[in-house]
Amino acid sequence: MIQRVLVTPEAEATIDQLREKNGPLIFHQSGGCCDGSSPMCFVSGEMMLDDNDVWIGDIHGCPFLMSNDQFEYWKHTQLIVGITKGRGSSFSLEIPMGIRFIIRSRLFTDEELAQLQPVRKGSEVA
Repeated sequence: MIQRVLVTPEAEATIDQLREKNGPLIFHQSGGCCDGSSPMCFVSGEMMLDDNDVWIGDIHGCPFLMSNDQFEYWKHTQLIVGITKGRGSSFSLEIPMGIRFIIRSRLFTDEELAQLQPVRKGSEVA
């Protein structure tokens, strides 16, 4: 199975710090607006998920979701979650640390598209 979302070692270390402080975590890919298109990290259970959200995989033990509309646009793309210095303008848990999660992406090859990990509805993850 080809994973739809990956995570860098630096982002894994940040997730470890956040999980130690906050407990179980969940990620949701923002669709834009005031916080841009950035991955947002929340305490698990603090975000209402429903069938308009799509689970695309786990990163470092945390579910990663996005809206169904956004998934339709990005379904041919693998996401790589990393971090960068600088404060974002979101409610994501890492912001007080002076860093923010970022997304890099690449298109899947035709061979990879045939082997993709299946997605689930957000209500099945909650």
